[in-house]
Amino acid sequence: MRDRALPGSLSRLFSGSLSRLFSGSTSWLSSGSVARLASGSAYLLGTLATAVATALALPVLLAPAAGRGWAAWHRRRAGRLLGVPAGGVAGGRRDLAWALAHVATGFPLGLAALLCLGNIVVAAVAMVAWQAFPADARPTLFSFFDVPVDDWATALAGGSAQIVVLGAAAWWGLPALARLHARLSLALLTPSARERLTERVDVLTRSRVGVVDAHGAELQRIERDLHDGTQARLVTIAMHLGLARESLADDPDTVALLLQEAHETAEEAMAELRAVLQTIYPPILADRGLDGALTALAARSSVPVHIELAGLGALPPSVETVAYYVIAEALTNVTKHAAATRASLRIERAGDVLSIEVTDDGRGGADETRGTGIPGIRRRVAALDGTLRLDSPPGGPTTLAVRMPCAS
Repeated sequence: MRDRALPGSLSRLFSGSLSRLFSGSTSWLSSGSVARLASGSAYLLGTLATAVATALALPVLLAPAAGRGWAAWHRRRAGRLLGVPAGGVAGGRRDLAWALAHVATGFPLGLAALLCLGNIVVAAVAMVAWQAFPADARPTLFSFFDVPVDDWATALAGGSAQIVVLGAAAWWGLPALARLHARLSLALLTPSARERLTERVDVLTRSRVGVVDAHGAELQRIERDLHDGTQARLVTIAMHLGLARESLADDPDTVALLLQEAHETAEEAMAELRAVLQTIYPPILADRGLDGALTALAARSSVPVHIELAGLGALPPSVETVAYYVIAEALTNVTKHAAATRASLRIERAGDVLSIEVTDDGRGGADETRGTGIPGIRRRVAALDGTLRLDSPPGGPTTLAVRMPCAS
């Protein structure tokens, strides 16, 4: 029967057409183009799903926390498609405006992508398997015209035409539509210059308050250390010398003992005074630089530390000091809390940014509220307009990453 087999002439015509189509130059069919088509199609189909979800969950998204998180996820998603950073937090009316625009534009754009790709699949199925469907349920081509597929000629010619037309539309149209929607999302969700300035002022205000508080706490600690340690030692020395002076004529042996005790106490006082001074500015930084100071820290650590230093160059003293204390505190945490068998330290400079990363293979679960010293590190870093990231899942490993500006 006519609709049961593929006629020879039609087969030769179809195979020849495909051969001519794909035997020419295929420079347009590059991996980059295919990747753009795939990413654009996936973006638009995802946009359709999230537009529907946004419409259904709009009352929930009116809550600031939920709306901010949903919008931030879409901002990052749009930034990945466009290959641009998508930082900042907009919030408030801007998030609501985006949600309404996302529903209004994402639904039709995503639906267009779904219809385009879906009809390409329908045409491909119709070309090779139209006979597998019952006579009253066979696929149709060109949805607007509802062309039934009842024979091989219609299946091959109509299916090929539909694939070519919709394939071209998808090839050039879907990536462009995806990028258009992504740009719209970023335009609505990226904070304006005024909002970024306001956010920046808020950050600087908080960091200034933190610096003032940290400075006050540091002065109190220094005063306490001097009062409870060095001052007490000096009082003891004065008492021993006073007793020695009174006993000088009557009991020379007691004088010798008192002078020995006074000498030992003076040495202890000097050691405590050096320890206090090191917390103000470590002398080793002035003597050996940051490289040598970090090597000394690693050598004193009871946990083996692997150090990687990459082109630090000359750093401002304030940055060196903060970097030293950050690493010293991090290695102290590794020793006291992590139960680690090894640790690694990587510090490198990229332009005007200093990056520090301390990793250990310990038990993880680090908590800033349990006396780990992380809040103090965070305050020191924030004072230089830096950032701190702590990644410590239960079971480990733990990674402390710090980035600080280091321009002179």
